[in-house]
Amino acid sequence: MDLVEELVNVVGKKNVITNKAKSLRFRKGYRSGEGDAVAVVFPTTLMAMWRVLNVLHDNNIIIIMQAANTSLTEGSVPAPGYDRSAVVVNGMKIKDLQLINNGEQVLAFPGTTLFHLENELRPLKREPHSVIGSSNLGASVIGGINNNSGGALIRRGPAYTELSLYVWIDEHDEMHLVNHLGIDLGKTPEEIITNLQNRNFDLNQVPATKHHGSMFHHEQVVRDVESDKPIRYNANPKQLYEVSGSSGHVAALAVRLDTFPMDKKTQTFYIGTNNPDELEDIRRHIMTTFKELPVSGEYMHKNAYKLAKKYGKDSLIVIEKIGTGHLPQMFALKAWGERFLKHIPFFKPYFPDRLLQTLSNLFPNQMPKRLDDYYEKYDHYLQLKMAGNGIEEAREYLKSYFDKASGDYFEADANETSKAETHRYVTAGVAIRYQELKQDSIDILPLDIALASNDYNWFEHLPKEIEDKIEHKIYYGHLLDHVMHQDYILKPGVDAHELKKEMLKILDERHAVYPAEHNVGHLYLAAPALIKHYKKNDPTNSFNPGVGKQTMSKYWGEY
Repeated sequence: MDLVEELVNVVGKKNVITNKAKSLRFRKGYRSGEGDAVAVVFPTTLMAMWRVLNVLHDNNIIIIMQAANTSLTEGSVPAPGYDRSAVVVNGMKIKDLQLINNGEQVLAFPGTTLFHLENELRPLKREPHSVIGSSNLGASVIGGINNNSGGALIRRGPAYTELSLYVWIDEHDEMHLVNHLGIDLGKTPEEIITNLQNRNFDLNQVPATKHHGSMFHHEQVVRDVESDKPIRYNANPKQLYEVSGSSGHVAALAVRLDTFPMDKKTQTFYIGTNNPDELEDIRRHIMTTFKELPVSGEYMHKNAYKLAKKYGKDSLIVIEKIGTGHLPQMFALKAWGERFLKHIPFFKPYFPDRLLQTLSNLFPNQMPKRLDDYYEKYDHYLQLKMAGNGIEEAREYLKSYFDKASGDYFEADANETSKAETHRYVTAGVAIRYQELKQDSIDILPLDIALASNDYNWFEHLPKEIEDKIEHKIYYGHLLDHVMHQDYILKPGVDAHELKKEMLKILDERHAVYPAEHNVGHLYLAAPALIKHYKKNDPTNSFNPGVGKQTMSKYWGEY
C-alpha cells in the first residue's frame, strides 16, 4: 500500500488532496513562499490526526503542520530543498474547543480560531488572548502559540502557554504523545485522546497547576521604558516552552490557555501630531506613571492612512458590513477564483483583487470626518484605548499635555473607534494589494521590528541612498511596546533582497530584533536560543525543517 492509500484509509478520500492545482493554496504562503508536497491531509478528529502523524513518521515523511496558513514569513507552507518527501497536515477541520473552570481557561484544538473562541467567551463576558489583528483572518489559537504571536493588547503579552498536548519525535526517531495539559486523561495515546475528545473529565473541576496558561509578569516587562533592548518579540527566550515558540517543530493537538475578563467600559483617544517625539513622551509617561495600563496603543503614519484608505477600502467595507465571521471562507473563495482564472488567458493574474479594487471605488469614503481632518493636519496618529479607571486617568493627562504640546486629540465615538481600528488593521494588506495591481512589476519589502524600549528616536529616518529606492513607506504598529511594522513599496527595478540586507544592517545598529511578531519562517535567520528550542523539540528535524534558515536534513545534518 502506498502512502496516499494509507492516508485515505485514515481520513477518507475527500480529506486528502494530491492535485497540484487544488493543493496550491495550502502550499503557498500568504505573502510569499511555495513548495511541493505529496499531499495535503485534513484529519477531522484528534484520533485521526494521531494516526496520520504515525503513518507519515513510519514512511519517513517531512510533516508540515498547518492551520489557517496566515503566516507572513512562509512558516506554515513547504519549501524547496527538502531531502525527503513532505506532506501538509492541516488541522482546521478539528474545530472543537472546551471552556474549562467556568470559562476562566480554555482547551483549544488545531482548528480552533481566535474568532470562534471570542464568540464562545462573549456570553461569559470574557475574552481570549487576542481579539484584533490575526483574528480577522481566521488565524488559529494553536498557530499563535506556535509563533508566540500577538501582543497588541498591552496588558496580556504574546501568546504563550506551558500547558499542552503534543506529538514529539525523540532523538531515537520514536514518536510519542506528550500530555502536559495538567489533566489526568489516561496513560496510552488512545486513552488520552479518547478521553479528551469525549470530555471524560469534569470541565469545571480541572485542577490548578504551577504551570502558566499565559504570559506572567508581563506588566513589569512592558513598563520598562529604559531597557536598551526590545521588550516584546516572539522569539524572546523567556517565551520558548515546548509548543510555545516551536514554529511547528512539534505537532500540537491541544493547548490550555487563560482567558481574561472583558472590560466593562473602554474609550479610545485619537491623537494627532506632526512631532513623533510627542508620542514618545506620551508613551513614557503612561507606561511609567499610569496606575492602569492601556488596552492598546496603535500607531499609524500619514502615508499608511492614505494608502489604506485607497487600497484597503474593500476589506474595511467587508469587515464593517459583513463582519469577520465569513472572512476565512471569503479568502478561500478568492484563492479558488485565482486558481480557476489562472488558466484562462483573458484574465490577468490577481484578477479577483483587481476587481475588488475597482468595485471599492464605487463606494463613498468610509472614514469619519474627524479622522480625515486629522489626516489633513497631522503626520502621526495614535489610537490610545483605555479601560475602567484608566479612562479618566488618560483624560486628565492628555488635557494637561496638549495644553502645551503642538498636537491635539479627541475622544472617539463608537463609529470612529470601530473605523479607526479596522482601518489600522487593513493597512497590513496594503503593500500586497498595491503589488498585485502593478502585476508584479515592483517588489515590496515588509519588516516587523522590535525596537529597544529606550530608543527615544523611534521614528525611522533613512539615508538618501536607501530613500531613493523606495516609492512608498507604510509605517504602523504598536507604539507602547515599540513594535513597529514597516512595509516598503519599492521603485521598479529595485531588488528587495539586496535592499533588505541594507535595511537590516541599520536595524542591527539600533539593537532592534526582527521579525517581532510574524516568526522567522523561511525568511529570517533564527537566533541561537530559538535554534536550541527547535532542536530540543525536534531532534530528528522531521517537523517543518528549514524554518529560521536552518538545515532541512534529517537529524539536522549531524549524522
